[in-house]
Amino acid sequence: MPETPCFPRSLPWFANPAARTWTCPPAPTGVEDFHASLADYTPTPLTELPTLAAELGVGRVFVKDESFRLGLPAFKALGASWAIHQVLSRRRATTHPDGPVTFVTATDGNHGRAVARMARLLGQRAHIFVPQGVHPVAAAAISAEEAEVTQVAGPYDEAVRQAADAAAGPGSGAAAGLRSSVLVQDTAWSGYEQIPGWIVEGYSTLFTEIDAQLNAAGARSPSLVAVPVGVGSLAQAAVTHYRSRSAESGTALLAVEPDAAACVLTSLTRQEPLSVATGETTMAGLNCGTPSSIAWPFLRDGLDAAVAVNDADSARAARDLAALGVSSGPCGAASLAGIRAALTADGAGAGAESRRTALALEPTSTLVLLSTEGTAANPHLHESAQ
Repeated sequence: MPETPCFPRSLPWFANPAARTWTCPPAPTGVEDFHASLADYTPTPLTELPTLAAELGVGRVFVKDESFRLGLPAFKALGASWAIHQVLSRRRATTHPDGPVTFVTATDGNHGRAVARMARLLGQRAHIFVPQGVHPVAAAAISAEEAEVTQVAGPYDEAVRQAADAAAGPGSGAAAGLRSSVLVQDTAWSGYEQIPGWIVEGYSTLFTEIDAQLNAAGARSPSLVAVPVGVGSLAQAAVTHYRSRSAESGTALLAVEPDAAACVLTSLTRQEPLSVATGETTMAGLNCGTPSSIAWPFLRDGLDAAVAVNDADSARAARDLAALGVSSGPCGAASLAGIRAALTADGAGAGAESRRTALALEPTSTLVLLSTEGTAANPHLHESAQ
């Protein structure tokens, strides 16, 4: 039986009642076909868990299990592969020499390993900046991909700054396709938006897979999709997918962050993009202090709600998912912890009911929880279980 979560008396929560009427253009075509052409590609499972549906008081619950994506234990390879493909395609389209490219990025673990893997497979190089708090085993996995790894004595935002400086050093050209060193960062800021945009496009494959898998399961379109959030790039992809349909599509989108790094929740509450000081969290891949600049308008206008959860409840969610046959690290399990917090944080009280109403959930609703990493991606999970 699942353990009983212990949520804070005042749940960190934000809701936007106008989100489901907001629309945006769709992701470009061709992304899923590109991924399907890769040797290791296969759609990741969408696993139905009736036990969770009964617990949450809804009709059906599915978990999108990203524990093995293109040979890696997290979803990040979708964005890294598409972005690197775009960079190299533009490079081949020029008269620039065919010398190797060094792909540079900062990472809390999964994105950096994905960049390093793609670089190695394509005969390129990688230089990965790793902030404090990333487990040594995760850093070693990046090194095992033949990448140069630089340890940064600071948080994720500082690692991003150092990676950007390194990519802009001697030998860098003016265009992404011409540099000998190219920053492939999964967050954007003013003046650096093209490559993060390609990464977001790469994530669209995950959502087109969900559409096909729900249809095969005889399920209706999801009433709610819960998305773990760091800088907001995956959430931007979710908003793009569901808000590019008709305004009456009805899918609510819930962002879930660690309470130690709730930059999106804080920004939504203040209605402006803000940086926050981050603390320690086992949800290392979500330990980000600043929303991506290109994600922010999508998050502000297209997210129905945001919630922050603690490490203990993420760890409980990971253990419960493991008992149900789903390998999920702390970041992936955050989606279950978040929907539990939204629907049960004060039992059957008015707060939980108002949040259920904000998400337009009914006893027949279908929920999709994105489990963005497996246990192999995050060694912190094993330590939290001891």
